[in-house]
Amino acid sequence: MQVGLKIWRYDSKTGERALKEYEVDAPEEATLLDCLDLVKDRQDGSLAYRKSCRMMICGSCGMRMDGGAVLACKVRMYDVAEAGHVPVISAMGNLPIVKDLVVDMAPFWQKMRSVEPYLQPRYDQAEERENIVTTEQMDVIHKESLCINCGCCVSECNSMESDPDFLGPAALAKGMRFVGDARDGARIERLERYSEEHGIWDCTRCYFCNERCPKGVDPRDAIAKLGAEAMKNGIDRDMGAKHAKWFVTSAKTTGWLRETELVPKTQGVVKAIKEIKFAMSLLPKGKVPPPFPPHVAAEVDESRALYDLVKAQGVDGAAGIVQGEKALGALSHHAETSGDRSPYDEPDSAPRPYLPSEKESEEVTT
Repeated sequence: MQVGLKIWRYDSKTGERALKEYEVDAPEEATLLDCLDLVKDRQDGSLAYRKSCRMMICGSCGMRMDGGAVLACKVRMYDVAEAGHVPVISAMGNLPIVKDLVVDMAPFWQKMRSVEPYLQPRYDQAEERENIVTTEQMDVIHKESLCINCGCCVSECNSMESDPDFLGPAALAKGMRFVGDARDGARIERLERYSEEHGIWDCTRCYFCNERCPKGVDPRDAIAKLGAEAMKNGIDRDMGAKHAKWFVTSAKTTGWLRETELVPKTQGVVKAIKEIKFAMSLLPKGKVPPPFPPHVAAEVDESRALYDLVKAQGVDGAAGIVQGEKALGALSHHAETSGDRSPYDEPDSAPRPYLPSEKESEEVTT
């Protein structure tokens, strides 16, 4: 097949960038990395990129394709070539470019080291020769353990783009891998450190890291677990934690967020007074509802019942999110193995969520 590529070339000595187009003959099973190899071997030996295992294990070949981070060894090019599309290949974002598609990973590794990605001893178990954990205990960090340190999540992180000091999704996911490990003895210390400025609560929840992770680590979910664990242990000094607590209070009392009370409840009365001028500018736009009487959503009892149910289950902290991961995993597995029938077809099942059909998706894309 004929494969076209547009590759952003970068010369670190001059700082010049240029978009160059290449075309190669490749076998139908070729990946993006295979096509880059063909370009380097047959057309331009000066093209620079990283690779190693070629099997989606080492994480070396992270780069951007059409503006989104991918592992070059994972992307099959057949459909792209058949569609006549010529993708644009560039270096990953949020990291300094060394040459062409090669980025300097030093900032990445610096943040990784800062979360101390290794087990700290538990002195209450010092006399035990072997520290055995159960499968259930390891399930909490199953996804986080899949990380191959490719940096694709960091490349697409909006928070890191606006604040380079933000720890980032990869480092925080690695942090959760040890916070959630029953053998680690520095759990609270880790949560305290990760909850500081540029930590857990600086995440904007854009979910681009989840979308681009090639291994299903879902770093945003790991950050959510860290936040839940921090609040479970009373580490809630950060404004983000205070906001989250108020969201829960609002949902269980009135069924939705009481925005008018958000600032005084989380930042204090003095801060609320300072924001009056800003609030008045929002008033004509209908963005400041009257605080009294609080508007209660219809059937708010369902919201309160859900809150009570979660509390009764005793799955506070990361355990609640892990429970959700298991449920979603079970639904996905059931749908893949049971043909047309799904758990939503069972008696007394939850309502089936709306998902666009393939035809609707095609129309939206068109």
